[in-house]
Amino acid sequence: MSNSNNKTPWLWIPTLYFVEGLPYFIVNTISLVMFKDMGMDNGTLALLTSLISLPWVVKPLWSPFVDLIRSKRWWIVSMQIVMLAAIALVAFSVRLSTFTLTLILFIIAAFASATHDIAADGFYMIALDERRQSAFVGIRSTFYRIASVFGQGVLVVMAGLLEKKLGNIPAAWTVTMLASAGILTLFSIYHLFILPRPAEDRSNATAAGIIHGFGDAFASFFRKPGVWLAIAFMLLYRLPEAFSVKMLFPFFRDGAELGGLGFSTDMYGIVYGTFGVVALLAGGILGGLAAARLGLRKCMWPMALALALPCAVYLYMSIVQPQSLWVVGACVVFDQFGYGFGFSAYMLYMMHFSEGPLKTSHYAICTAFMALSMLIPGLVAGYLQQALGYIGFFVLVMICCIATFFVTFFAQRRL
Repeated sequence: MSNSNNKTPWLWIPTLYFVEGLPYFIVNTISLVMFKDMGMDNGTLALLTSLISLPWVVKPLWSPFVDLIRSKRWWIVSMQIVMLAAIALVAFSVRLSTFTLTLILFIIAAFASATHDIAADGFYMIALDERRQSAFVGIRSTFYRIASVFGQGVLVVMAGLLEKKLGNIPAAWTVTMLASAGILTLFSIYHLFILPRPAEDRSNATAAGIIHGFGDAFASFFRKPGVWLAIAFMLLYRLPEAFSVKMLFPFFRDGAELGGLGFSTDMYGIVYGTFGVVALLAGGILGGLAAARLGLRKCMWPMALALALPCAVYLYMSIVQPQSLWVVGACVVFDQFGYGFGFSAYMLYMMHFSEGPLKTSHYAICTAFMALSMLIPGLVAGYLQQALGYIGFFVLVMICCIATFFVTFFAQRRL
């Protein structure tokens, strides 16, 4: 493996993985907040923002073309340009109040972001030797998480404060999206000059070879022992979260007369997008340490309980409708810490199942099922909330915990 020009990875890994994370959270979180602020009903909101995430489900289908056509470096820079252009155009489409055009632009950004993920992860393995891949794996995940805080926290708070200052919701989101596009523009220019040019970063594969390898990866995945249990686990372990996540901002934003909490957008950004995300990361770190010390088998049940049961805080809040920022914040932090701790089992299980000669390809397929597990419940979550009200909806979320415990019981026995 070579690292051209002897550039230290510190020059590009932090920025590359920040840019990998930021568009993901803009597409999947900010789109939901923005559409809700602009008056979209909960049913349509959850349906459309779930469909936006489809590219992350199907990205393994076109990953061979990223290997076959041009270099990983070319794909990275090109997709960053597409993403910044799409997000900049979102800023102007918001002023036109045309949901359809804005949705199309978010979908374009989503496809570009999913393709960028493929190229960036491949580039990481090409540009670094195995020793430095191991050394920087924590750095890349840290800066991806920083992008999470920035996207779900800083940008949402910014939009909320602008809404109050300008008194104009479309104008506030126009400024926020232009700022996001500006940040991506600076990073794109930076990467154009700073990303190394490894000698290995060129396509040596033939179309026939790529397609054959692609077919082998899928066929061997579905021949793995216990594959259907693994798929059931990947689809159902996070079912409570999958139903609730699309309805959390609407729950915070809707007034008390609708069963919500009546919080402003910037308050949601502070409570959920900042403190909640930090708690999520802390739970994830503790979960990783616990699994490393005790092993995944011993940690499965504590992690499943930690992921599922704290969802009860939203049922509690829907009944009591607390107005104290401290009470709501404590509930969110408790839930997100538990989710971060419990999600560690999910990631480690996917890694365990992917082990073998084609572990990279198999893990990519697992991540597609991971995205699908959030997409399917999200399609109907909004309509269920409208039919049941917030209290009934969060009762349904708690019932979904049964699915988490069911698949955990069988998955743990096979470890």
